Amino acid sequence: MKRYCAGLLVASMLAAPAMAQQPAVKTVKATVDSGVLVGEAKEGVNVFRGVPFAKPPVGSLRWKAPQKPDKWLGDRAALAFEPPCPQPVNADQKTANGGGVAGVQSEDCLYLNVYAPPNASKAPIVLWLYGGASYLGAGHLGSYDGTSNAKAGVITIPINYRLGALGTFSHPALSKEGGPTGGYALMDAVAALEWVKRNAAAFGGDPDNITLAGQSAGAAMVVNLLSVPSAKGLYQKAVIESGALLRPGITQAASEEDGSKAATALGLAGKDATVAQLRSISAQTIVANPVTRAGFGAPNDGKFKTAATVDALNAGTEIDVPVLIGSNNGEGGFDAARTIAKLSGDSGAGAWLYNFAYVPAFRKATWKNGAIHSAEIMFAFDSIDTSSWSLSPTGGVDANDRAVAKLVNSCWVAFYKMATNAKSFTCANGFSWPAYTDAGDDAAQFLDKPKLVKSKTIPNGPPPATPASN
Repeated sequence: MKRYCAGLLVASMLAAPAMAQQPAVKTVKATVDSGVLVGEAKEGVNVFRGVPFAKPPVGSLRWKAPQKPDKWLGDRAALAFEPPCPQPVNADQKTANGGGVAGVQSEDCLYLNVYAPPNASKAPIVLWLYGGASYLGAGHLGSYDGTSNAKAGVITIPINYRLGALGTFSHPALSKEGGPTGGYALMDAVAALEWVKRNAAAFGGDPDNITLAGQSAGAAMVVNLLSVPSAKGLYQKAVIESGALLRPGITQAASEEDGSKAATALGLAGKDATVAQLRSISAQTIVANPVTRAGFGAPNDGKFKTAATVDALNAGTEIDVPVLIGSNNGEGGFDAARTIAKLSGDSGAGAWLYNFAYVPAFRKATWKNGAIHSAEIMFAFDSIDTSSWSLSPTGGVDANDRAVAKLVNSCWVAFYKMATNAKSFTCANGFSWPAYTDAGDDAAQFLDKPKLVKSKTIPNGPPPATPASN
């Protein structure tokens, strides 16, 4: 025993110099309803990483609505990101998949990250839903770094939500349990909004000025949440970036049929599979199977999701909040964005329409047809130096790229700070951006500087004969 202890002592002595070289972390605390968090004060911003907003959705909680997290004793470290939700990753565990994720994932993944200004009081909050085709991605990626927003006085909270069939799955056995079914990723977003509203003051935030924002699949989730009853009152504005999807509703019966086929593909007895059997399948198996990998749409189950947003918008029954919406000029989708701007801004709160068309010099060789899908994120966040998008073998970010990022970010920040009854706001050193109306037809186009254009002069995407950039 003495020799064992001596060995430990020597090993610790040898390790001490290397440990001493690690930079000191300046910590900061916040008390939320589950306990005390210890985060990091970095670059003038308070950062809390890996904060649970729900219980782990594992075991008996797989394919159930998220539950409030348990309380903890003492201080909980919130210094490191937690693993993203299960998704297909490259076999080398090092190179990123199409959603920017590499390495370890976990079904225990319902965590969020907070970037907050120090000593904030009633600061606006943006809750961010990442893109990734609904089966890829994570909230911790460098593009979603909220440091610039926090320095501008806005609290930024990117979250993880369940992906693929773990986030969207229905089956007769699950329906018999009696709870809401199918749209678990959307339920995760609502649970995160509830968490933010309960704990906004802990970070100096305003619980009555929360923007729900997302890009691509995350933006499509925002569209869906414009008509989810339980989301009403949890957010006051919405941002929809390259995800203007107005799809008809999916019936519960159709969704259960898809789930039964998926159960068969997983080696179970289709519609006769039991809940225990379904929950015994490993997350990695679900992610690897081509039938279940990408998941399914969230159905109108009559409990959580009661209508398709396209129907709510046409009926004027959507959640009436200001909406900022648009797409990039190197992708399709602008016409759909204009449709949502028209329907959501036809009465009550306004809608703001944009087209992002700036191509950095170091990407002009590859982005030949304009700004590709997701290109705007590192500019809207002003995260150009932490985003993997800025890496290029032909050269890096230049001063003009950084200047454009600051201008674009200032417009997003101005929207977050804007009064909900506003019909215009000013950003980018004096650019006046009015709300879209069918008669006015105004849209902001972002190049080196934003300019106001008529939306009907903007094509829906690249020329039809030219494939979109990728």
